[in-house]
Amino acid sequence: MIMEDEVFDQIVSVFNSLVSWVAAGAMVFGGLVPYIPQYRDIRRTQNAEGFSTYVCLVLLVANILRILFRFGRYFETLLLMQSIVMIATMLIMLNLCTSVRMASELNTKRRSFIDFDWNHFWSWSHFADYVQCVVAFTLVAAYVTYLLLDSVLFVETLGFLAVFSEAMLGTPQLHCNYQNKSTEGMRPPYSSGRAACCRSLWTAPSSSRFTTTAATRRNPCPTPCPTPPVPRLSEGGLARSPEGTAHAPWKGSEETL
Repeated sequence: MIMEDEVFDQIVSVFNSLVSWVAAGAMVFGGLVPYIPQYRDIRRTQNAEGFSTYVCLVLLVANILRILFRFGRYFETLLLMQSIVMIATMLIMLNLCTSVRMASELNTKRRSFIDFDWNHFWSWSHFADYVQCVVAFTLVAAYVTYLLLDSVLFVETLGFLAVFSEAMLGTPQLHCNYQNKSTEGMRPPYSSGRAACCRSLWTAPSSSRFTTTAATRRNPCPTPCPTPPVPRLSEGGLARSPEGTAHAPWKGSEETL
């Protein structure tokens, strides 16, 4: 019996670890899943007009701010890994969209980040310009965070901006669809996948949910079961219950007790 209990506990422990690893992997890499069909569609059609690159901007800002927020208030390493994966994913999407747009706009004047032209912000001609902008924003935000890291108000504001930026993720795509008067080029899994991969609904499985000890299986009742009240003998040899009802005593009670 003891051997069977130990084997069962080992199986439950392995299952618990497996569930934890699967949930952690889904949390880290689940955010990029909606962009896989979008990436394949843009690469197949060589048309990126249906996808707004400002979505990449919003996610880059949100995840960079979240990483900086970790220096002021610690959070789980899985969320940090998720932010790094999302930053890499957005850079890959920007690289694809820029190359596709450059291939279709051969006669368009080249625009770069160092021009500092706000009329063409985030509409540059080369992927390196986007990288320069991201690096510049990261350095400035990191320097300001370093100076104001001891301020609780600044740290909380930083976290709020990170969450608020990600909450406004659908706004650039909505504006892009409104300008194009069409949703052509936007994959349906993009919108549904983003909702399904919301990390706020994810909680790590606890070992207490799956652990069952041998003592619990032998005694499924977690608390001592209440004993029934013993009838008291009244005058005349009749047993009287706690409710006050008199009845004949049970002859076998003495032997049983």
